[in-house]
Amino acid sequence: MALLLGVTSVPLYAQKVPVQEKHLSNGMTLLLVERHDEPSIAGGWVAHVGSANERPGITGIAHLFEHMMFKGTPTIGTKNYQEDLKIIDEQEKVRDAMREEERLMRALYRRGEIDDPLKPENQTERYKELEKQFNQLVERQRKVHIKSEFDQIYSGQGASQMNAFTTEDMTAYFVSVPANKLELWMWMESERLLHPVFREFYAERDVVFEERRMRTDSTPLGKFAEEFNAMFWESTPYTWPVVGWPSDIPAISKAQADEFYATFYAPQNITLILAGDFKPEQVESLAKTYFERIPRGPKTAPDVTTLEVAQLAEKRMYAEAEANPQVDINWHTVAFGNKDSYALEILAQILSTRTGRLYKSLVLGSGTATELNAAQVSQKWAGYFNISGEAREGHKPEEVEQGIYADLEKLKKDDVPPEELQKVKNHFAAAEYRRMTSNFQIMYYLLHNDGGGDWREINEAAPKIQAVTAADVKRVANKYFTKENRTVGIYTRKPGAAAATKAEP
Repeated sequence: MALLLGVTSVPLYAQKVPVQEKHLSNGMTLLLVERHDEPSIAGGWVAHVGSANERPGITGIAHLFEHMMFKGTPTIGTKNYQEDLKIIDEQEKVRDAMREEERLMRALYRRGEIDDPLKPENQTERYKELEKQFNQLVERQRKVHIKSEFDQIYSGQGASQMNAFTTEDMTAYFVSVPANKLELWMWMESERLLHPVFREFYAERDVVFEERRMRTDSTPLGKFAEEFNAMFWESTPYTWPVVGWPSDIPAISKAQADEFYATFYAPQNITLILAGDFKPEQVESLAKTYFERIPRGPKTAPDVTTLEVAQLAEKRMYAEAEANPQVDINWHTVAFGNKDSYALEILAQILSTRTGRLYKSLVLGSGTATELNAAQVSQKWAGYFNISGEAREGHKPEEVEQGIYADLEKLKKDDVPPEELQKVKNHFAAAEYRRMTSNFQIMYYLLHNDGGGDWREINEAAPKIQAVTAADVKRVANKYFTKENRTVGIYTRKPGAAAATKAEP
């Protein structure tokens, strides 16, 4: 099919991805895209659970499961399953005793007798002794554990791109396998859902805590971004980070994890997605054989019911960081699939990139900024629009902020010229075309859409984007970009911090 990139409308969105939807007897959904372009199959599945489905006290548990689902089964990941179970049982008894000591340490913290219950120097003597016992059990388990065997089996059979991710709304797992290894995929993925063994649970919890330290605590803007996010979201569970709060991660128990798994990893809360070189009837038959072994969960996973309250006043945060001066602005907008999300995506593209309005006015024009970005983020339960910009040396973030508002005011008052609007639509059409050129890209896009709210957006979003008018862009600009609807973060350089070097445009 020819790809038109002129000012005429682009017909690409008329091309549909031929997705077949099936349902297994246990409630699991199956999405299939038959493609014979390459002798491989991209297979993945999405559990409709993310950090938004957590609660205070267990934040980070959804992301922890992303790690735990690679720990194996009774036959994968162990040299001696019975010894494995014995060690896990002994570990739980020690952890129960450790949790009692943790309760005591939190009480000491509340009374002001210690400054931080997580610091090793503030641990009770009893806790230190229990920790030694637990570490001995960890060493025993390592002797029977076969590390990364799940990955080894796949890679030994020619698989690639195995990975997983967790967001506020979903947890997804995926891998590409040779077409003749379809049944291997069916067995491996169904086994880890039917017979998961959460070995090394507490050790992996520590790995997640270290991941948080590296990605958030040890980066120049990590903690500030986390604080900014918590300030922006007033009532929805998007207010806490996907990786979890630092006091919650080390407090999550295996019993809590078992309960979470039973609720959110039940078959009726999971969608299997395969794209590639197969016959759909063969895939459906194998899926029934392997995945229908998993019993339907006793209850439906609950929705997130707390809605974001309307913001009534502008919020502002000022922070000194070891980073170049910059501004970060969020506006509350709309969730995934909302009719206004498409006009907001168009608006973001009008502002973004080196050919966008922000770059032209604030980098090439006034010279107050070195780079700017804009994006509409439509999540499952709520959404936001973000614009960020870095100030050029000698200029303040507030100057960049005011320049951003000036560009937004133009969008509120004047219609976007037809040629500019069409150029942006062509960009979306080209991106859509690139997304549909491989099994993996199609599978991955389906994962995101299904986890976000509706897999059908793979076919329905493009025509909705192309239907956006200049009047739609002006309407959403006036509706959402108000002072009382925004949260602003101003970052200035911490005294003594060196400026980050950056090539001039």
